[in-house]
Parts: sequence; structure tokens; C-alpha cells
Amino acid sequence: MTGIAIGVLLGVDNYLLSMLGFALLFALCISAVMSSGTSSADTIIGVFSSTGLALGVVLLSATGGFAKYSSYLIGDILTVQPSEIGLLAIVLAAVLLVWVVFFNRFLLTSVNTDLAASKNIHTRLMEKLFVVIVAVIVTITIKWVGILIINSLLVLPAASARNLAKSMRSYHFWAIGISLFSGVSGLIASYYMGTAAGGTIVLIAAAIFFVTYVLGHTGGKNRVG
Repeated sequence: MTGIAIGVLLGVDNYLLSMLGFALLFALCISAVMSSGTSSADTIIGVFSSTGLALGVVLLSATGGFAKYSSYLIGDILTVQPSEIGLLAIVLAAVLLVWVVFFNRFLLTSVNTDLAASKNIHTRLMEKLFVVIVAVIVTITIKWVGILIINSLLVLPAASARNLAKSMRSYHFWAIGISLFSGVSGLIASYYMGTAAGGTIVLIAAAIFFVTYVLGHTGGKNRVG
């Protein structure tokens, strides 16, 4: 939202550019603060995200244009255009390439930074690369998913997969499968119920999380930590 506000103030026609620029700056700031080790990652991300949202709302309301951009709060996945699907496909291909090349380094850095550093892995670079990837994905999809919903879609499928997975490989497959199922079934359900697509997708993802939570804790599985 702050990226949109900056684009409006600077007269940028393509808000995606200003959003990407601000998102990348924010991501690098988050990474820098997280590296200091003064607070937990969840706390830092929460502080930055709430600050960014509030600053954007204030700037847009001050210019009298908040109502025009309020749709970014909840998004509308049904407004995706064919050219935008092409953009999403390119981003998906790029992310998959990065993930294949750097996965082991990402994993080791997230598990034990000291061990990763001893293996000559540039941990700071890996952390920054990861947050930049997330920032780009979030920024590009925020128009259709919504600012208030994107965090749920980032967390819920992964949390559900953690309840079921026995290895990192199965964790990935579960997370992707749950994401796809939530998205498709949420779109279908929202069509027949006449509800917001994004919110319906999140509710289905939340229901899956609670089901997998029960299954994971009653089945005595050795889940991914």
C-alpha cells in the first residue's frame, strides 16, 4: 500500500514498479534487522508489515485517493488478465529455477547459520535472496489476492503441510498440493456461494490446517520440525 502511495505521489502510471521498489527496500530492511538478532522474525515482520500498511493508508487518505485503491486490501482474483497470467508464469519459472539451484543452501542457512557459514555458504546473501523472492511474489500477486489475505495464504498451506510431512520432500509436495486444492476449491465455492474469492480460499485453507492439525497430533507422526 505504501508503494502505491509513493507511485501516486511521484506520478508513476505503473503502480507495480513503485510497489516492487518499495517492497524490495522493505524486504532488505527486514533482513537487516533480523540479522541483528534483537527480536524474533515474527515480531520484526509484524512490525514492518503493519507500519507499511498504515503508512500507505495515511499517505493515500491524505491525497484523497484511498477509496480508489482500497480494493488492494481484499483483492479480486477474478480480474486477472491474460497478459498478467503470462507475467505470473515467468515469475513462477524464475522462482523454480532459483529454488532448484539454491535449495540446499536455503535449507542449511535456515536450519543452522553457523554450520552453513562453515560450508562456505554466504548466509547473509541467502537470507536476502529469500526475502527478495518473497517480496516479488507478494507484490505481483497482491492486486488479486489482497493485502489482508496474502499473509494467510503464505502461512496456512505451509503450516498444514508441516502437520503431515515426514520429510522435507513430502513437506514441499504437501504444501503445493494444499495450496492448489485451496485455490481451486475456493474459487468454485465462492462462485456458487457468491462470496469473495480470496476470503473463501483462506477459509478452506484454514479448515485444512485444523483437520491436518488433528490428524498430525492423533496419528503420532514424526513431522518436519
